[in-house]
Amino acid sequence: MQGLPPEIAALRGGLVVSCQAPARSPLHEPAVIAAIAAAAVDQGAVGVRIDSPAHIQAVRSRVQVPIIGLWKQVDPTSEVYITPQFHHAQAVVEAGADIVAIDATARPRPQGETLTNLIQRIHSELQRPVMADIDTLEAAIAAEAAGADIVGTTLYGYTADTQQETPPGFDLLAAMVQRLTVPCLCEGGIASPEAARHALDLGAYSVVVGTAITGIDALVAAYCAAL
Repeated sequence: MQGLPPEIAALRGGLVVSCQAPARSPLHEPAVIAAIAAAAVDQGAVGVRIDSPAHIQAVRSRVQVPIIGLWKQVDPTSEVYITPQFHHAQAVVEAGADIVAIDATARPRPQGETLTNLIQRIHSELQRPVMADIDTLEAAIAAEAAGADIVGTTLYGYTADTQQETPPGFDLLAAMVQRLTVPCLCEGGIASPEAARHALDLGAYSVVVGTAITGIDALVAAYCAAL
C-alpha cells in the first residue's frame, strides 16, 4: 500500500489501544484517559482511539502517536452514533485527532446526511483521513467506494444485521482483506495477545484493542460476578 497518509502508515503492524470508559465511571475524566493513553504508548502502542473532544484534547497533550478520534452522540432519529455528523467530526479534529472514525454502516444517518458527503467534507474541509467503522462486508465495500481511507470491523456484532454474531469478526476481516484495497483494521472482541496476532496473520493492517486492556470497569465486574 503505497502513498498512505503518514498517520495511517504509522499504524502498520501494530497495536492501537482504545482508551475509553463508561460515562458513570470514575475513569471518565480527561486526565485519567490521557494517563491511560500515555501508559499504552509507553509500552509500545502505535496509536490510540479516543472518544470525545475533551478526552482527545487531554490525550493530545500527552502522546505523539496518531489519535483515531470519534465522538459518540445519541440521536433519537438514528441508530448511528459514532461521529454521526460533520460538526462532530470538526470538533474531534479541532481537539487534536489525526484520523476521524465514523459509523459507516448502511443504517440511515441523522438528518439525511450521506456517508459519501461526510467523508468528502472531512477530507476537503478538515484535511484528515477517515476510518470507517462497519459491520458487514457490504458496508465495508460501500465505505471504500465512498472514500474511506481505512476500514475497521468495529461494529460487527453491534447492529441489527449482525446482532447474532459475536466479535471478533475474523471471517469478516479475512473477506475485507480479500476485497478491499485500503487498510483493514480488526477491532472488537480481541481478548488476548494471541487473538491480536491471529488478526495480523489474517491480513489486518493493525489491531485495535479496548476492553481487554483498558476496560477496568467491565473486567472487575466480570471477576466479581464469577466470584
